[in-house]
Amino acid sequence: MWQTYYVEEKLKAAGIETKIITMETKGDKILNTSIAKIGSKGVFTEELEEKLADGTLDIAVHSAKDMPSLLPEGFELIAFTDREKANDVVLSHKPALSLVDTGKKIVLGTSSVRRRALLALHYPHVETVDIRGNLQTRIKKMKEGLCDGIMLAYAGVHRMELGKMIVHTFPEEQFVPPVGQGCVAIEAYAGLSQEKRDLVRACLNNTESEARLLAERGFLRKLEGGCSIPAFALATLNGNELTLTAGLVSLDGKKNIRATLCGPKAEAARIGKELGTKILADGGKEVLAEIRRQQAADLA
Repeated sequence: MWQTYYVEEKLKAAGIETKIITMETKGDKILNTSIAKIGSKGVFTEELEEKLADGTLDIAVHSAKDMPSLLPEGFELIAFTDREKANDVVLSHKPALSLVDTGKKIVLGTSSVRRRALLALHYPHVETVDIRGNLQTRIKKMKEGLCDGIMLAYAGVHRMELGKMIVHTFPEEQFVPPVGQGCVAIEAYAGLSQEKRDLVRACLNNTESEARLLAERGFLRKLEGGCSIPAFALATLNGNELTLTAGLVSLDGKKNIRATLCGPKAEAARIGKELGTKILADGGKEVLAEIRRQQAADLA
């Protein structure tokens, strides 16, 4: 809702009349199962897309990281907002909580396969437990003893003004974020008028965010991935030069395939696709196959 109100304020500031229609998606309702087990495609978007298609909604507001790499026919992302810091953080009610291996048990709550895999790679002594729900629900579960801390995106913590509870920030070069983390994406259906599209883009679209997200999403699309695979990608800009670092880690953290590619900002989508091709060729295809075999076995 913070994201929705943020978009509403931007539109109203431009003199555009708005009306918010709130909806719960499958991902909002099913809180006792990890996203990977629910199925990554459309978990946070399907119900909203039905309303976009029938004209009930003009636009849908999403966390960019929740968007599938390939949208259903007729749907597209027409704007990307200013981007927050993309780091992962640990939030805890224990100010002294440290991830240093002292022999003491440390349990972090997360339902992200990427975060679990990267923890297995960099912090193998840390245990994880599934945790779902909004931020307030997760904090309540943590304080009730489910875990010592919660892994989250910095953006959500910052927006909810809970920065004082952050006890650890993972460097981006170590814990490369998922595609789109920290950015809000605006989705529309083919039936939306060009006039409204132009208004939305003029109010909301950040061209730097757009270039970065086109590269990151191009990479994920090549992997045919979504929330259920431990892929990561982060694009940065230096003038018109775009640098994309992306890769894939096995579920147990033992295989970490990553690479970096640079090129002109105008070719962002191509850079993403090319880097995806490289990751697949460098062993990513086999890692993906093993991930999907393991996930299928878990569902059986």
